[in-house]
Amino acid sequence: MNTEILGIVIQIVLLIALSYPLGKYIAKVYKGESTCLDFLKPVERWMFKLSGINPNEEMNWKQFLRALLVVNLFWFVWGMVLLVAQGYLPLNPDGNGGQSVHQAFNTCISFMVNCNLQHYSGETGLTYFTQLFVIMLFQFITAATGMAAMAGIMKALSEKTTQTIGNFWNYLVLSVTRILFPLSLVVGILLLVEGVPMGFEGKMEVTTMEGATQYVSQGPTAAIVPIKELGTNGGGYFGANSSHPLENPTYFSNMIECFSILIIPMAMTLAFGFYTRRKKLGYSIYGVMLFAFLIGVLINVSQEMGGNPRIDDLGIAQDNGAMEGKEIRIGSGATALWSIVTTVTSNGSVNGMHDSTMPLSGLMEMLNMQTNTWFGGVGVGWMNYFTFLIMAVFISGLMVGRTPEFLGKKVEAREMKIASIVALLHPLIILVGTALSVYLFVHFPEFVESEGGWLNNPGYHGLSEILYEFTSCAANNGSGFEGLGDNTWFWNFSCGIVLILGRFLPIIGQVAIAGLLAQKKYIPESAGILRTDTVTFGVMTFAVIFIVAALSFFPAQALSTIAEHFSL
Repeated sequence: MNTEILGIVIQIVLLIALSYPLGKYIAKVYKGESTCLDFLKPVERWMFKLSGINPNEEMNWKQFLRALLVVNLFWFVWGMVLLVAQGYLPLNPDGNGGQSVHQAFNTCISFMVNCNLQHYSGETGLTYFTQLFVIMLFQFITAATGMAAMAGIMKALSEKTTQTIGNFWNYLVLSVTRILFPLSLVVGILLLVEGVPMGFEGKMEVTTMEGATQYVSQGPTAAIVPIKELGTNGGGYFGANSSHPLENPTYFSNMIECFSILIIPMAMTLAFGFYTRRKKLGYSIYGVMLFAFLIGVLINVSQEMGGNPRIDDLGIAQDNGAMEGKEIRIGSGATALWSIVTTVTSNGSVNGMHDSTMPLSGLMEMLNMQTNTWFGGVGVGWMNYFTFLIMAVFISGLMVGRTPEFLGKKVEAREMKIASIVALLHPLIILVGTALSVYLFVHFPEFVESEGGWLNNPGYHGLSEILYEFTSCAANNGSGFEGLGDNTWFWNFSCGIVLILGRFLPIIGQVAIAGLLAQKKYIPESAGILRTDTVTFGVMTFAVIFIVAALSFFPAQALSTIAEHFSL
């Protein structure tokens, strides 16, 4: 077997094998059962006492959402102040200045919504202080926010009839102390062993082979990279992201980081089955997501390892595949795997240039974010699938003449309306944003122009770059087809608005659906109820996702990635 293919197979097998015990552990954490990390309870009690919060106080779904939104508003103000003023703050040995207001707005919103879109270069756009007290802090908090929201939904769906869905603050703290921080510590130690730097010195002066002097940024990289991957955050410490040799120095570090991106989203899917005592349903959802993920892996690996047909026409051998925009130490196969892993989640980190991948690879990368349901971000990925699950229950019930019910609760018009709005919001903000930017580019270029040019590729690929940017924002992903001059007021504000809408409106809708279902009378299962834990229903859900989500983007994809593929 090809060694690159072997590396891919090993990673996928390990992910499947380890997601099961981690899913069990996560379910125990949120249910309040005994775990191996119970020695952290005194620390958690101290945190709650200091903040004046009673973690045992139950919340209804409205109180739960109010707490979630208020804490995010606080962190937005916190981030804006520090990013604008970072030039005057400590831990700035390289003398980096503060960000402009519109760039700080985009950066703060991006990291607050777990997207980590970067309209700046990591090592020069921020100081060590803001890397730690804005970026890394947000990467823990925003990941924990999505996990806490899913924990509340699991609590709501596991009860027969209840008015409350748990305590947001308790779930938030547990997500950090019992899941994110311990795993980050393990990954951080492994990366230190592999040579990822950890320190607070300024730029390192080195002499190149040509005799020239070069200054290389360092910093607390090993502390930030683990949570960047584990929390499906993705913002690169360095501008070149996970292709940078100090952030991802070896093939083994590449495997560790790629594994870290997907392990918690996969485990959270199984945790739902363990928490609600519906393991068969959890396996069914996991199976649908895994099937879609593997299709993407097969397509992208074959495309990138197969090489570019234009280069074949020149008679040039491509033994290593299509290597433009890729690191030799990582290879085309591992880069293709990462491109799928990072887009089926809301991670967005990259170990190669997505702008240089083959057109069908770019199509799969965008399609993963456009469906936005295959594993997804920690917590919120399963919640997006939950939206389509409700729609599939309602549609299937009408088709076969059975009562639309999910886990013993009737799915009625109110829940269906909320689910439909959430499902249609995603293509709406992507396509409207893309159309608006193209219109402005053609008729009012001064609104979107940046120094040195705004769009490097005005053809099919140029449209792909615009479509990818808004797709990435709406899916809270953060990766990009980097052919855009995007650090302008137009891109910073337009992307910021899409980021907010793409993050908080779905969470509000999904928690509301769970809260409304929780309040309904529980109906025991009978022969007349549509079963949702079967292979047939899994196929039905996949079809609903494909029809509603994927086909919404077919015209745009036909004019961009598909047209580019046939032009090769």
